[in-house]
Amino acid sequence: MAKPIVAIVGRPNVGKSTLFNRLAGHRIAIVEDTPGVTRDRIYADADWLRHNFKLIDTGGIEPKSDDIILAQMRRQAQVAMETADVIIFIVDGKTGLTDSDHEVAGMLRRSGKPIVLAVNKIDSFKDEDNAYEFFNLGLGDPITISASQGLGLGELLDEVVSHFPDYDVEEDQDVVRVAFVGRPNVGKSSLINKLLGEERAIVSDIPGTTRDALDSYIETEEGKFILVDTAGLRRKSKVKEEIERYSVVRTLTAIERADVVVLMIDAVDGIADQDEKIIGYAHEMRKAIMVIVNKWDLIEKDDKTMDKYLKNLKSELNFLAYAPFLFISALTGQRTHKVLAMAQECYSNYTKKIGTGVLNDVIGKALMMKEPPVIGTKRLKIYYGTQTGVKPPTFVFFVNDPECLHFSYARYIENQLRENFDFKGTGIKIEYRERKSS
Repeated sequence: MAKPIVAIVGRPNVGKSTLFNRLAGHRIAIVEDTPGVTRDRIYADADWLRHNFKLIDTGGIEPKSDDIILAQMRRQAQVAMETADVIIFIVDGKTGLTDSDHEVAGMLRRSGKPIVLAVNKIDSFKDEDNAYEFFNLGLGDPITISASQGLGLGELLDEVVSHFPDYDVEEDQDVVRVAFVGRPNVGKSSLINKLLGEERAIVSDIPGTTRDALDSYIETEEGKFILVDTAGLRRKSKVKEEIERYSVVRTLTAIERADVVVLMIDAVDGIADQDEKIIGYAHEMRKAIMVIVNKWDLIEKDDKTMDKYLKNLKSELNFLAYAPFLFISALTGQRTHKVLAMAQECYSNYTKKIGTGVLNDVIGKALMMKEPPVIGTKRLKIYYGTQTGVKPPTFVFFVNDPECLHFSYARYIENQLRENFDFKGTGIKIEYRERKSS
């Protein structure tokens, strides 16, 4: 289930990062009294009343500033507004209404997105009257909060979640969302164009051509797919245009809403740290994952080249032991016909359901083959297990004491599930819960 996106926007130094840290539950953004501290968008997972969502902190907006940093932050907030499902517009209840607030409010109204107006720094009841002037912004009733003291946040979040879209209704459940991620110029757009059979995405040798995540629908004999082409991610030191700083959150959003994430690697350049980081994000979310090595036609090879390359690649991506690998050339079309078939296979495993009876048979045999180690004075006992969900396949095992679970035995149990039920190409989630005695 895709998480809604909530962006916090407003002028510098109104308390956006303080609110962000409160809602995220831990200190992530730098908080100082100097305007412009938050230079890059920062994102985190948050929840309220069974609603899970992704929170985006932005740099402050100064609509008339020519200063390059403030111009970057304004663009950053604009991208957050375009990406978000709901926007929290935070203003300063101590400073009062400013011309910049009016201009930002105009930007937000034009976005067409739901806006929740939060008047911050209302630290006591006597400050409540400070909120009245913000009715003049024409954004509805202002909600008074104190981000630093945690006051008024429940009412704020109630209003935020009331605007969340229903993704269950919006999307065809038979359609597989496939997000292609990787560094600039690895051939994501070229491959998608080859699969679509038409020039849909802009293809260029200039890194950074694809600014945003672009969606294309295709139906084949393998099934129905939405192919998502994301902007390439590069090291910050190499980012020259400020607009490319803002591709990261869109790529993360594309991963969040994808079923299958395809990491594309340039065969000549190999894998880089940022590749590992972005696919690591998909791995932590337990998405279905496959790895494509593109431009294989440019590699001089013999009969051992692919095996050697694959061995090195698997060593670097050792946390993706379950992911399938495919060597292609988007330019010549070599093996591109296998891409969607492999994506469909990963998706089938991502949505696979295992019966409780056969699951417990496998776990029973696994326990007999290898007994859990003694932790302290106790040994783990697994009474029974059941599958509780898909996307990813999720299992709950009821045990005597979860504290007795050694990480190596948890890995053994996961490997047993993978070997017996073929979960190739997908993450799986396993929870261990104490069985309460009656």
